[in-house]
Amino acid sequence: MHGSPGPMKKVSMTSIKRAALLACMAAAGALASPALLAQDAGWYAGGNVGRSAATIDDGRIRSGLNNQGLVVSGFSADDRDTGYKLFGGYQVNRYLGVEAGWFDLGSAGFAASTTPTGSLSGNIRMRGLSLDAVGTLPIGERFSLLGRIGMAHTRTRGSFGATGAVRMPYPSTSTSDSSTGLKLGVGAAWQLTNAWSVRAEVERLRIDDTAGNKGHVDLMSVGLVYRFGAGPMRSGN
Repeated sequence: MHGSPGPMKKVSMTSIKRAALLACMAAAGALASPALLAQDAGWYAGGNVGRSAATIDDGRIRSGLNNQGLVVSGFSADDRDTGYKLFGGYQVNRYLGVEAGWFDLGSAGFAASTTPTGSLSGNIRMRGLSLDAVGTLPIGERFSLLGRIGMAHTRTRGSFGATGAVRMPYPSTSTSDSSTGLKLGVGAAWQLTNAWSVRAEVERLRIDDTAGNKGHVDLMSVGLVYRFGAGPMRSGN
């Protein structure tokens, strides 16, 4: 993986960060009014599923093979997979919630062939836990914008193989590591009933993988949220 954006990463880190911070600032402002502290408070849980996108650092891989005196004759990358998350949280008030979750970003892999004849392949799987502050900005009766900022603790497991003239550049054919990094996101929610709502989100997680690459993975997902003990639908803002 690498930090440079790929085809699916047209949403820049700066724009995600700005939207997340603006939503959380709005939430912080809402806390200034004690009357809002009990408004719309309660526990909720849900799940999302979607598409994860990592960028394979092919330049780093090619450079390593070149340093072995090899020429890369072919390279392929599989940097998209199904990702999902399960989460639960507490809505402090209408504007601010705290959310913990478990996520699985799937895997990303690559295969390189060389001259003299050889090959190098790798696959990295990514799972972890997260804790976020989630800001909500109501727009109308049912629609809301979301922004989140938090931390993700990710466990990465890698498997690598080398054949022919290629020497294994990694410590082992099977690796495992963990890292903690910043997590940002933006999204929107539509309230279906007093208890159920649907979300669409884009999130970016900072991840260091087992091959020594430092970068990020994006997750674009949709899901359902259930709010426990929900009261009647709000008739207006």
